[in-house]
Amino acid sequence: MSGVTKKQSTTKNTFKLAVFSSKKWVSSSFNEVNDRYNFEISYFEPQLNNKTAPLTKGFDAVCIFVNDNVDSEVIDELKANGVKLIALRCAGFNNVDIARAKEVGIGVVRVPAYSPYAVAEHTLGLILALNRKLHRAYSRVRDGNFALDGLLGFDIHNKTIGIIGTGKIGEIFINLLQGFECRILAYDKFPNKELEAKGIKYVDLQTIYSQCDIISLHCPLTYETYHLINDYAIRSMKENVMIVNTSRGKLIDTSAVIEGLKTGKVGYLGLDVYEEEEALFFEDFTEKVIQDDQFVRLQTFPNVLITSHQAFFTKEAVHNISETTFTNIKAYLKTGESENLVLPVKTE
Repeated sequence: MSGVTKKQSTTKNTFKLAVFSSKKWVSSSFNEVNDRYNFEISYFEPQLNNKTAPLTKGFDAVCIFVNDNVDSEVIDELKANGVKLIALRCAGFNNVDIARAKEVGIGVVRVPAYSPYAVAEHTLGLILALNRKLHRAYSRVRDGNFALDGLLGFDIHNKTIGIIGTGKIGEIFINLLQGFECRILAYDKFPNKELEAKGIKYVDLQTIYSQCDIISLHCPLTYETYHLINDYAIRSMKENVMIVNTSRGKLIDTSAVIEGLKTGKVGYLGLDVYEEEEALFFEDFTEKVIQDDQFVRLQTFPNVLITSHQAFFTKEAVHNISETTFTNIKAYLKTGESENLVLPVKTE
């Protein structure tokens, strides 16, 4: 298949690894780390799905990313092809049918943390860029337009900012925000005791919606958080609210937020993730027509700033992802265990 590259090992009888959704930065980082592991690696540019699953025959493990689709059909084929492990090089695993993997006895490992600082810092960057309209100002100046009309921002100082999800990324983001001397409200089913000790106030979602000037999402995608930001939530928010999502695309109902942008209820929208991103992100569509009408509609709004799932993308994070991924694979294939195991292998 076009787009397949291989990194051959000089060690016999070593582990064979198929890496899907591979890009140059993936193979470069993996090859560097692999000098110490000597896996036999094949890199596949396409995503892992029901069409590409036949490529996994003969591999011990497959390595996937956020937009690969490992449903029950794919898992059954992986099992038939002899695959023993699914290694996610990301924290989330909502794109894997965990129950089916457990049934057939395929292990699943992940990278629970790689650089929470990277995501928190990118979130802050989106807020500052949206507020001060840096993306629009950059384009204007390059075109010789030095007018300030339409670029008016606001002081973050003394504004109320709501953080939904206060795990490690949310905690670091709150620490960054405290330098702005703003009012911070937080929501999490399991409050962070360290943040509470620092005086961070936990409130319910309705309070977040009704009182916050900026709302930032840092929670995982679950049944409960799917479309957390919907028509009802947006109607409950302050006029001209800023919404930022660097977590999971499906936390936001795209139709609802478009309507909020049209009415002016949503004054700013910053996205590093998108509800249907698997058909777009990490690919080059420069010479193609984008078929996702909702995504194209979002791009027409001057108060929307979208980055393509790059919040994690720092040198430190990429290195940590590679290191943890290889450690996970080696540990599991040798012992059947890993500290980052999502589920145990099925026992007979």
